[in-house]
Amino acid sequence: MFVKYRRFKLTICLRVIRNAWHFYYALRLVFKVVCGSIGIALLTP
Repeated sequence: MFVKYRRFKLTICLRVIRNAWHFYYALRLVFKVVCGSIGIALLTP
């Protein structure tokens, strides 16, 4: 019973870590696109 609970808990932890990485990369992509748009807007006369 305890081993089954530990395995389930580990699965949940790995899922949370994976979701956190996806969120981090998505946020980084959005930040890069927004900063790129601002940079292009500043460079155009």
